[in-house]
Amino acid sequence: MGRKQTNKVIFENITVLDAGAKGVSVAKAPEGQVIFIPNVVPGDVVDVQTFKKRKAYFEGKAIKFHSFSENRIEPVCQHFGACGGCKWQNMKYEQQLFYKNQEVYNNLKRIGKIELPDFEPILGSEKQFFYRNKMEFGFSNQRWLTEDEIKSEDDLGNRSALGFHIPKMWDKILDISKCHLQEDPSNAIRNEIKRFAIENGLAFFDARNHEGLLRTLMIRTASTGEIMVLIQFFKENKAQRELLLNHVVEQFPQITSLQYVINSKANDTLYDQDIKLFKGRDYILEEMEGLHFSINAKSFYQTNSDQAYELYKITREFAGLTGNEVVYDLYTGTGTIAQFVSKKAKKVVGVEAVPEAIADAKENAKRNEITNCEFYVGDMKNVFNDDFINQHGQPDVIITDPPRDGMHKDVVEMLLKTNVPKIVYVSCNSATQARDLALMDEKYKVTRVRPVDMFPQTHHVENVVLLELR
Repeated sequence: MGRKQTNKVIFENITVLDAGAKGVSVAKAPEGQVIFIPNVVPGDVVDVQTFKKRKAYFEGKAIKFHSFSENRIEPVCQHFGACGGCKWQNMKYEQQLFYKNQEVYNNLKRIGKIELPDFEPILGSEKQFFYRNKMEFGFSNQRWLTEDEIKSEDDLGNRSALGFHIPKMWDKILDISKCHLQEDPSNAIRNEIKRFAIENGLAFFDARNHEGLLRTLMIRTASTGEIMVLIQFFKENKAQRELLLNHVVEQFPQITSLQYVINSKANDTLYDQDIKLFKGRDYILEEMEGLHFSINAKSFYQTNSDQAYELYKITREFAGLTGNEVVYDLYTGTGTIAQFVSKKAKKVVGVEAVPEAIADAKENAKRNEITNCEFYVGDMKNVFNDDFINQHGQPDVIITDPPRDGMHKDVVEMLLKTNVPKIVYVSCNSATQARDLALMDEKYKVTRVRPVDMFPQTHHVENVVLLELR
């Protein structure tokens, strides 16, 4: 039944039915409307208080649990529920995999409306915590307060925070004492920087008034053990900047690359900024099957190194290379997939829109003494055309790994024109992947599908599809 309270609806004894998009779960109101509820698990029975109503759905929160799902577990992180990063940490890992696999299947079937083969088992991650190689944290002079803190009359002490943005709140930072996503010394570095900054009166950023000194912190780690730390300052204060950076050097001599940037613009993105090296070298090295890839502060690299290796192995297996093929790697990024498959190919041609990424790709190929990879810069829909194929040769296999928005329709049309025997489509968004597969369905049959879990404790999932010419 439902009852109204302070203009909000409360639904009682609601069974959570499914895991939905963006990490929230799904239930049904008595009259059939969908209810989206965070921090619950399918199988929980709850009372729900709604806080948003639309014609076809409600958004709400669980205010009372009548019974718990058999798939519920206790979250290990003290910040669960407030932090939006690991929304499925209260769900058994095997169930996380089940719902990720189901999401891929539903998207490909409902959006793509194509004939599908039996899925190969979703590849789970051996590491379910401490798997990320890149973390970004924000400084704030007014940390986010929990409901209990707001109601409390206790002195809340120093309000400075170094942590994550509260979901949908650009100016609110949740202070993080321990994050379970990145291996040590990540937590030690972050906590020591915060402690030293407070002790020495370094001003944390005020996002609303656009003032302060300390803005963001990025920590990158590699499977080789190398570490990069980059601190973003809002303005230059040489004395305070060097005080902090020298302290980091002293406390963490194992850091391979210590860098900083002075960024006074409206947003804190780094890609248009001049990054300065303070100590060490301006990159760290990642390793995969004997190949070494340099990662700089602006580089894109899969954020789960171990699962990236598994993803690339599946991609190479789907491609079925014998050593005689010309392979195109579209959206090549820094060329990691291209170089990973190169020893099984005659030639690999990578294309990417970001010039810095292609510069990294060429440098990495040189470092790895790979001579059968070529890399080109340009907007894919403009570069990938008949002239490009005439210049570089008819491909035998095309690997495509586009951004979340999927491929531009002109790229899909060009793929259809190539008559390439095999296309391996790697995607971080199975909904846009399904849309693209539908456009190619008349000419290409989906013959293999395998989801890969790159991000345990979250709803995100990668998917690899093999298409073969009909």
